[in-house]
Amino acid sequence: MTSRNICILGGTGFVGRHLANELYNRGHRVTVLTANRERHRELLVVPSVRLRNANVHDPEVLERALRGHDVVINLIGILNEREHDGSGFHRVHVKLARRVAEICRRVGVPRLLHMSSLGADPGHAPSYYLRTKGEGENQVVLQARPEVKVTVFRPSVIFGPGDTFINRFAGLLRMVPLAFPLACHRSRYAPVYVGDVVRAFADSIDDPHTWGERYDLCGPHTYTLREIVEFTARTAGLRRRIIGLNDLLSRVQAYVMEFLPGKPFSVDNYMSTRIDSVCRRNGFAHFGIEPQPMEAIVPTYLGALAARERYPDFRREARHDWNG
Repeated sequence: MTSRNICILGGTGFVGRHLANELYNRGHRVTVLTANRERHRELLVVPSVRLRNANVHDPEVLERALRGHDVVINLIGILNEREHDGSGFHRVHVKLARRVAEICRRVGVPRLLHMSSLGADPGHAPSYYLRTKGEGENQVVLQARPEVKVTVFRPSVIFGPGDTFINRFAGLLRMVPLAFPLACHRSRYAPVYVGDVVRAFADSIDDPHTWGERYDLCGPHTYTLREIVEFTARTAGLRRRIIGLNDLLSRVQAYVMEFLPGKPFSVDNYMSTRIDSVCRRNGFAHFGIEPQPMEAIVPTYLGALAARERYPDFRREARHDWNG
């Protein structure tokens, strides 16, 4: 296998950290662009991974950063915007994606991998998030070819150590005693393990059969959101009654949480749930990857965390038993 010089945009995020390690383990030299190098020291200890301060929204800075690389991987995306009109999504998912593709073509980067999302569609998707994701992947393909060989990945929701999906629900479940009101509880997902996603990215780098292709990536099973949250509660050792909200109450919850700090759930998130995040054709088949189910992976990090949180109770019970 040939060692490549690879630049990752969005490499300090959940998927990016796992991908940087996967590429390092395969002998590649990796540069991760970040707005604040000092906030991500965990990557500094990985040999052959270089953190570089760069404002990716500055065209001149971005061009200097991408020049000289064999492969550029764009993982940058947002689940919510500060605005309420789609302009934040457009800036990140469309404008930046187009600029990355244009720069790759201009400076001679021969390979570009792009992270999109399952259900992305510029014309028919119900949310700003999915429409701009769809427009962004189209812009990448159109702006980069024919000089740059592009591959697009479209995963369902991603889980794994450090994720913002399972861990976020676990955190919310811990905050709400007894009963947990769940919006859009009938929405269907095929959660996909981050380790499988980064393997597909890494496998595609030198595979000419992936040039110009888009791969939907899904886990082996489909669940409703309610089933996922119930599984999360059980795995975290939390006894909660999950109360599924109807469509009206789901909308109300989205409107209220839209204006809470951090936007834990937004109107645009609600709109995204109107279509199922499942694969008609699973792209893992091309790479010979057998995707891992949640049941095999989530307990290794969520269950361990739950046990550590209960450790003080175990010690108190042990002292009580010892003292009679």
